[in-house]
Amino acid sequence: MKIEVQIISKEDIKPSSPTPPHLKTFKFSLLDQFIPSPYAPIILFYPNDCMTLAEIPKRLALLKRSLSETLTRFYPLAGKIKDDLSIECNDDGAYFVEAQVNCRLDEFLTKPDLLLLHRFLPCELMKELTAVTYLTNIQVNVFDCGGIAIGICISHKMLDGAALSTFLRAWSATARGCEEVIYPNFAAPSLFPANDLWLRDTSMVMWGSLFKKGKCITKRFVFDASAIAALKVVATSSKIKCPTPPTRVEAVSAFIWKCIMAASKEKHGYQTRRPCVLTHLVNLRRRMTPPLSDNCTGNLLWMAAAKCMTPDKPELHDLVGELKDAISKLDGEFVKKLSSDEGNSLMCESLKQIGELCSKDEVDHVGFSSWCNFGFYEIDFGRGKPVWVSSYGLSGSPVMNLLHADS
Repeated sequence: MKIEVQIISKEDIKPSSPTPPHLKTFKFSLLDQFIPSPYAPIILFYPNDCMTLAEIPKRLALLKRSLSETLTRFYPLAGKIKDDLSIECNDDGAYFVEAQVNCRLDEFLTKPDLLLLHRFLPCELMKELTAVTYLTNIQVNVFDCGGIAIGICISHKMLDGAALSTFLRAWSATARGCEEVIYPNFAAPSLFPANDLWLRDTSMVMWGSLFKKGKCITKRFVFDASAIAALKVVATSSKIKCPTPPTRVEAVSAFIWKCIMAASKEKHGYQTRRPCVLTHLVNLRRRMTPPLSDNCTGNLLWMAAAKCMTPDKPELHDLVGELKDAISKLDGEFVKKLSSDEGNSLMCESLKQIGELCSKDEVDHVGFSSWCNFGFYEIDFGRGKPVWVSSYGLSGSPVMNLLHADS
């Protein structure tokens, strides 16, 4: 049976209270300019916990009401782009879509068709943000069994993965009626002030060298606990190259990096020596001194880059060592300089170096972003936790979004 997603309704969900006049303009931080894509999509799938189909309208009403209350605290998300440096917090609201899916949730999840995931999302992912574009877009998809999939596209200019988690935790806590209210921390623009667009222009050159145009496919790979444990054992086989045990993210990233190089050798010929660059987005919140709150919103991340110059037969421990070394450079001292008067020159030099690593045609690239430890599988709107959480791939060079599986 062909799966169809039918749009039932569309509406704007406005904040439950108006934004005060002194908060009507919200400035982007300098690091917000680093982000190339308009949206960071996520889809959360929830089974029906004995709710009758007649109760679904009440469930949808609760999601809307709690979203309205949450937008009062996350007021920039209910605004529109004012210019390249700021948001007009005009309380226009979030775009909210209700849709019906003509199959059961368990039928879809048995073998998810990744090509259908975009149908559960409320907007085009690569659509440029303008003065009339919604910053927050949500689509609630109701399956025949009463299970739901909540597709969320919020402006990546406003939220990275950690900040997206903060918003979803706040929204879901409001839906559950929790006494403890989650508030965002909007400190990023003061820590990394932006007065012009130099970083955006510089970063676009760097991103242009990383992402290549071509046919794009989306695949899902699942590593269970035993597989990850085995990778860690192999990665620590050399105490010189990898003196400390890798994290699960480091072990899996290095393994996929190794596989990408093997695939490149098969494609271009085993006599070809093509260097391969790995980039990894790194959350800076806990690398700052003192560490920032997890509730600090915005894009508080930077990119680590490692290059394998001898891709003939790279050992896993070598690749883990290269990755660890690259990430370790983004330490407290680096972040301190990033937010100081040296920040502009440091960012510019860092982007230039990464761009130069990948600027040549005979260089391969694989990018990583980790959503592990962000608690997406803990997002409970009052009817239980999601059984599956998925992002959605965008076009370009190989990009891996790592997300821990529900235990």
